[in-house]
Amino acid sequence: MKSKSFFPLYVNLEGKLAVVVGGGKIATRRVKALSQFTREIRVVSPKVTQELEDLSKAGAVAWINRKCRRSDLSDAYMVIAATDDRRVNDDIYRICKEEGIYVNVASDKEKCDFYFPGIVRYKEMVIGINASGLDHQKARRVREAIEKVLMEEDI
Repeated sequence: MKSKSFFPLYVNLEGKLAVVVGGGKIATRRVKALSQFTREIRVVSPKVTQELEDLSKAGAVAWINRKCRRSDLSDAYMVIAATDDRRVNDDIYRICKEEGIYVNVASDKEKCDFYFPGIVRYKEMVIGINASGLDHQKARRVREAIEKVLMEEDI
């Protein structure tokens, strides 16, 4: 089966709300990636990792300590469904499609309007590496190789 190709689009997230539903390891990784580009992050989950709780206490993210409601998504630019409940993730996907909100269901690559790239930040450059959701390890190796070259060459 041939995978979809995704157009690499760089988006200004300043002032745009990203909602992450879920509070586990995947949600934490997504929040950390997003926090490099926006301060408007809402996490909705009755439980979160210690790292997310610390980010909330520091004011880096807004944590809503309960299960997600449709209204939590209404003003979002993008939503990440990263719960361990397939039904909840499917509901979030359906709501986002109805409302025209970009959505990424972490557990189902077919229900993603966008993927999270491997990110390399070097000086003013931002480089995203994506393997169309097929080979995360390969994307990681490419990201590490690019980082190594940039650091060694000090381009």
